[in-house]
Amino acid sequence: MGSTSQPDTGRGALNTMDFSVIANNLSYFLLGAWPAGPLGGAALTLVLSLCSALASGVLGLVLGVALSMARGRTRRTLLLVLGFFRAIPALMLIFWTYFLLPIAFGLNVPGVGTVIVALSLIGGSYLAHSVYAGISSLPPGQWQASAALGLRPLQALRHVILPQALPIMLPSFLNQWIALIKDSSLAYVIGVGELSFVATQVSNREMVFPTEIFLFVALLYFVICSSLELGAGAIARRYGTAGKGT
Repeated sequence: MGSTSQPDTGRGALNTMDFSVIANNLSYFLLGAWPAGPLGGAALTLVLSLCSALASGVLGLVLGVALSMARGRTRRTLLLVLGFFRAIPALMLIFWTYFLLPIAFGLNVPGVGTVIVALSLIGGSYLAHSVYAGISSLPPGQWQASAALGLRPLQALRHVILPQALPIMLPSFLNQWIALIKDSSLAYVIGVGELSFVATQVSNREMVFPTEIFLFVALLYFVICSSLELGAGAIARRYGTAGKGT
């Protein structure tokens, strides 16, 4: 009897993949139901990420400055609050905000707002420590020299300390913002139509192309995060901070 050849399952699987499902639903992947309906897909992912990045950056800067200047009980309370938001998973905070606030306080929080608030609080808590570390990394002589010039602490912070500390903090900020892009995919659990949500909808409708669909979604996340990472590297090199702690 002649020998029977074994099929090349790996190559066969690649040959049978059909990426026409991506072309047929490309607009939905990128924009959701817009303009006939609400914005969704990759565009909503970018909106969620941008809003969360800006809010967490401002929050982290304010709390980090407060952490560096507070003393005693105020500082311990601030550390406790920051530790709480750093300890809980983003998914839990999204659930608490979306489902608990309407029950406890009668507040109807929209899904997009819920995700932005949750990611901003958690991201801001991490960035606050980055800001504190950047300020603390400067020699004490900077504060002393500012005082000798007659600058008040807030004036010294604005004109002397932060201009030197911000380039040190920048890589940590950008790395946290890259993490926010990936964490925005958690919005699907409360029905926000970002990229992961619309991909799941398309997969459930088509039924037979999950590999192609989620490979494309992974590619989109890779392109978005890599673009921001390249920008982070360029800015870090511009300020001479590449390779420092992130």
